[in-house]
Amino acid sequence: MEKMFCYQCQETSKNEGCTIRGVCGKTADVANLQDLLMFLSKGISHYTVRLRALGIEIPQINKFITDSLFMTITNANFDKSRFITRILMAYEMRNAAKERLIAAGGNLQEITWDGALWTGETEEEMADKAFEVGVLASENEDIRSLRELTTYGLKGMAAYAEHAYNLKYEQDDIYAFMQRALVAITDDRVTADELTALVLETGKYGVEVMALLDKANTSSYGHPEITKVNLGVRNNPGILISGHDMKDMEELLKQTAGTGVDVYTHSEMLPANYYPAFKKYDHFVGNYGSSWWQQTEEFEHFNGVILFTTNCIVPPKKSSTYGDRVYTTGASGFEGFKHIEDRKDGQPKDFSALIAQAQQCAAPREIETGEIVGGFAHNQVAALADQVVDAVKSGAIRKFFVMGGCDGRMKGRNYYTEFAEKLPKDTVILTAGCAKYRYNKLPLGDINGIPRVLDAGQCNDSYSLVKIALTLKEAFGLDDLNDLPIAYNIAWYEQKAVIVLLALLSLGVKNIHLGPTLPAFLSPNVVNVLVNNFGITGITNVDEDMKVMLSA
Repeated sequence: MEKMFCYQCQETSKNEGCTIRGVCGKTADVANLQDLLMFLSKGISHYTVRLRALGIEIPQINKFITDSLFMTITNANFDKSRFITRILMAYEMRNAAKERLIAAGGNLQEITWDGALWTGETEEEMADKAFEVGVLASENEDIRSLRELTTYGLKGMAAYAEHAYNLKYEQDDIYAFMQRALVAITDDRVTADELTALVLETGKYGVEVMALLDKANTSSYGHPEITKVNLGVRNNPGILISGHDMKDMEELLKQTAGTGVDVYTHSEMLPANYYPAFKKYDHFVGNYGSSWWQQTEEFEHFNGVILFTTNCIVPPKKSSTYGDRVYTTGASGFEGFKHIEDRKDGQPKDFSALIAQAQQCAAPREIETGEIVGGFAHNQVAALADQVVDAVKSGAIRKFFVMGGCDGRMKGRNYYTEFAEKLPKDTVILTAGCAKYRYNKLPLGDINGIPRVLDAGQCNDSYSLVKIALTLKEAFGLDDLNDLPIAYNIAWYEQKAVIVLLALLSLGVKNIHLGPTLPAFLSPNVVNVLVNNFGITGITNVDEDMKVMLSA
């Protein structure tokens, strides 16, 4: 019997959908409450779209909707109580928007969609409604597919917008689009063709929000620099910070200075090591471990405190010993983990509790040694542009392979390690996101001093891959991005990868290979549209795919 339905991530059950419990570990009640929160966020947007037409912007609601979308992405928040609280807040936000609309003389008669009106106070009422308004409420397969593709793009967009907001960077037009799109996917009069156009418009705003976050990060912490990142450990107690939020990173480093506690990055926080502003902290040691999905083993060895700033949470095994040493903050949450509250009145978050606990912990157990090199974001690659162009013109570099995106647990993802190993030695990998952990520690060497793996940073830094492509296009004097010697072999897992994909499509990039599986939420007809218009294809095997990509 189905208790939930979710197919938003690459690991969804049988590549069809999770119906009993999420492969990610999400329980059915949490999954359904997330659907209800999405339902109410769409309902609030019915009011804000009309308010905006009257020149009225409500910043608190912009942030509420953005954060609510972020909370529902894969591996971000598993805490049922947080979602119940959030749903009750949604009623308050909706009522506030309704009152503003009445005061402004707006026409409430136009607002008839259920999510703008329904209220249920008890958990039982919420549970019943949640199952009714989930993904499968859209009966037409193609309409559902296009609505969900837009929704997942918006969730990825919200993640980037939230990080930028934390650094005091915002664009009202991004909020306006997100809310307009949320309304559009509730309207049964919107056709499949119009939804297809909305998908591409989502990609257009995806480029904008990624550019905004890039500006926020680089303005706050400097442009990433080519950096050798230490993989070993020291003898001090440690805090391991995971996720993506650089503001949390900054505040943690400031508050741990002089405490005797070292700070290490894990998984997607690795690129924090590349920012000049963070290098001044001598207790910032380097990176510990690998990709997010290996945390259940690596956290056991770390011995210290772990801080999740965003998604990437894997529920601990029952036999784990580290659960009482884990903290969450921001959009992340897990029942049983301690949570650090949001900033208030412009003050930093209070990390004193986790620092105090860390001081009582043993030093991390070493699991590897050595260094890895990263920091090849767009500004750094632009500085090397002449060297890169000369290498291409001389034939030293035959082709670039964009292998950005996500990592995951499926054995089939070994494909990306094998692909990197088999690439000819006159090719270079451009990457961003945790997909790099499949090959960033391989001894792939360099070409005339240019490393064969150029790591631009987090999935949040995927804008750098776009900027690098645009820089090379200009350097070669080309009119079309698709004329560059670049092939795209992208791995996806969750919704931030979806917005990156849509951003690339909006820029006209074609012939992207997407794996390890095509998304379950793409109906056959929608797949055909993507294939016919953009040349998107899945992956097969390394040798065949490499032959195709090298010859293109």
